[in-house]
Amino acid sequence: MSDSLFGRLFGRFSAAAAARPVDGLFAAIVAQARQPDFYRDLGVPDTLDGRFDLVALHCFLTMRRLKGQGRAAAALSRRLYERMIDDFEKSLMEMGVGDTGIGRRVKTMARGMAGRIKAYDEALADSGDHRLEVALDNNVYGTLEETDPAHLAALTAYVRAAAAHLEAQALESLLAGRASFPAAVQGAG
Repeated sequence: MSDSLFGRLFGRFSAAAAARPVDGLFAAIVAQARQPDFYRDLGVPDTLDGRFDLVALHCFLTMRRLKGQGRAAAALSRRLYERMIDDFEKSLMEMGVGDTGIGRRVKTMARGMAGRIKAYDEALADSGDHRLEVALDNNVYGTLEETDPAHLAALTAYVRAAAAHLEAQALESLLAGRASFPAAVQGAG
């Protein structure tokens, strides 16, 4: 992965940043979304859009795990969403997007996230992979002219594995700000 601005995007976390549960979850999400395997082996574009989509996907998966788990989980899920949007806004400012452009871009990202949440949630509820493949193709690989079917199948398998992995994690761990994800490439260490 390059050390360009895109390579550093969404990567300004330290141990102190994980002091609050929401920051700990967001740090875990960003760390997972930055795994080189997604870009190198699964063909996710190493661009602003590709990175946004991987952070959004992992945020969705974490919020999905918290859904229906009580008031504390609902509050944490809401703060996680707000934390993600806030981070996107700060990233855009660091990239030099003008004040008027930031608001417009953040609104577009928030609307896009709402659509992704709906599409991914419906796709994961379906036992087949077609809907999930379509959602991933439209979002994660949406800027590519053509998606490699092997990459799409591998990312689909990863998303199902990540959802199951999060489901198996203790709610108390998530509420404390600790989350883990499986390897990006299934079968990898």
